[in-house]
Amino acid sequence: MWYKRSIYLINPKFQLRLCFFISSLVFILSLIYPLTIYELFRNLTVQIGNNSPSIAQAFANNKLNLIAILAVYQLSFIAVVFMVCIFQGHKIAGPMYKVKKSLSEIIEGKPIPLIVFRKDDHFLEIANVLNEVFIKIKNDHNKDFAYISEINSYIRNLLFVIPDDKKVVLQEIINKLDEIQNRFKQI
Repeated sequence: MWYKRSIYLINPKFQLRLCFFISSLVFILSLIYPLTIYELFRNLTVQIGNNSPSIAQAFANNKLNLIAILAVYQLSFIAVVFMVCIFQGHKIAGPMYKVKKSLSEIIEGKPIPLIVFRKDDHFLEIANVLNEVFIKIKNDHNKDFAYISEINSYIRNLLFVIPDDKKVVLQEIINKLDEIQNRFKQI
């Protein structure tokens, strides 16, 4: 089954923290280029300035223009990295949200759902493993439900052949088994 993304910030705290961390790391690592160019222009301006002040002034002006252009490129690049991180973070946060939601539904007593991730999401194998676990739990519950039903019918039959003073205890056991069976029917 295919699901279309409509909300990209599933877990904003996680996703934004991831995006800020990666964007900051990329920003810091990419500062080497503007700093290297700035230093190169500074050295050239000093060397040329001794021989030709007018050319040195032109280099100084070009240096500021180049640094401004590099700053715009740097900010654009970081914005692109940030957006890519949002999309990639969504491919992590989305599946974790689905797992959490499915487990919460089980805790609330709802039937055990199968978990389906989008085809491009990360951790597809987690959905497969959880679905195998859920199927095993359902199968075990079905076997246990059948066995409890069988025991319950045996005890009900015993009510007809035991003395009246023991029937109260058997009725309590039957009531408890009925309660367990009702819980098992929900799964």
